Amino acid sequence: MTETRSAAVRIDAPDGLEPEAILGSLAAHTLPGAELTDSEERTHTRLVHGPRGRRAITVRFDEAGLEFTAHAADAAELPALAELVRTWFDLGADLGPVREWLRRDDLLNPLLSIRPGLRVIGTTDRFQTAVTTVLGQQVSLAAGRTFAGRLIAAFGSDGPEGLRSFPEPAALVEADAEELRSAVGLTASRARTVQALASAWLEADGAPNRTELLAVPGIGPWTVDYLAVRYGDRDGFTPGDLVLRKALGGITTREAEARSEPWRPYRAYALMHLWTHTAYTKGARPAI
Repeated sequence: MTETRSAAVRIDAPDGLEPEAILGSLAAHTLPGAELTDSEERTHTRLVHGPRGRRAITVRFDEAGLEFTAHAADAAELPALAELVRTWFDLGADLGPVREWLRRDDLLNPLLSIRPGLRVIGTTDRFQTAVTTVLGQQVSLAAGRTFAGRLIAAFGSDGPEGLRSFPEPAALVEADAEELRSAVGLTASRARTVQALASAWLEADGAPNRTELLAVPGIGPWTVDYLAVRYGDRDGFTPGDLVLRKALGGITTREAEARSEPWRPYRAYALMHLWTHTAYTKGARPAI
């Protein structure tokens, strides 16, 4: 088998890309030991599940799209890895209809002009995203990253390019509950939620559906709504999100839900614009 070392693949984005917004979000969520973000170089590196096992990839962003480098990957793997990256950063989306629809809203119209190429960031690992979202509940982004880094150090495994893999569901289910709580620095209830989520993942043989997620103790509507956005629902929306509700004038969850109705079926894009605008104007990072 012939390996393609550091094979670079270019993927252009229709209607362009917003690299600074993407890098800001990635930097805010970079997991210690598992990921690296270099905002100056406009790169992000992490492990992904390729057709032939874990692979380290480095993505470099620009206004027209991105280039990703698959480290020590076989040439036959590149099409699947390219599709993973394309989905991760929503590169296949035609933003023309999205902008046309959302511009009818006086609040969103100027935001669309500022960042016309803003897309919805997805995920390369649904389980990792679900667990890190749980770890970040009701704490700062920095604290959530710290918890995730400890989890990776204690229960992850060594991977390519000196990075560590995020723990598999079985590893967290089989972990001693007190050891998990102590190693990560969690409350007992949060540790139980992490293990219950991992158990639900195994029972579902993949990502649990909305009903199954809501049945996990410690997981509520905000978490499930947020995961829907990250998992690819372009009408996904988080009406209970505090940052969003402040961006909409301090309204209630019910009012935010009603306010979003005219944005269907592109509510996830509206959410990204509001979160990103808040991050750049208020100094806070978006939740996504």
